[in-house]
Amino acid sequence: MDLKDQLKNLFPDHTPQEPKDKEDSKNDIWLQDDPIICKYEKRKGKPITILEGYTGATEDFKALAKDIKKALSVGGSFKDDKIIIQGDYRDKIMEMLKSKGFNVKRVGG
Repeated sequence: MDLKDQLKNLFPDHTPQEPKDKEDSKNDIWLQDDPIICKYEKRKGKPITILEGYTGATEDFKALAKDIKKALSVGGSFKDDKIIIQGDYRDKIMEMLKSKGFNVKRVGG
């Protein structure tokens, strides 16, 4: 007897709900009217890409940072309402954000 059978014996009136797809939850990020600023800097001689200007929930912006880092296979962080990506990936990041429905503005070259 596995766990599901034991739970059915304990709670015969309960009907289990289908879990949400992870892909559906990724698309729940709030889209804003103002553009996200995508800029390039060098810190300690190393290139970085900075995304800022998102006015939605912090958790949505963190999820977006995680998606970007995973898609590009690069390191980065989320600090002070900014996404910092290691390397110059402005073009790729702007394409990704536009495909998700964001307005993006390129700053700094």
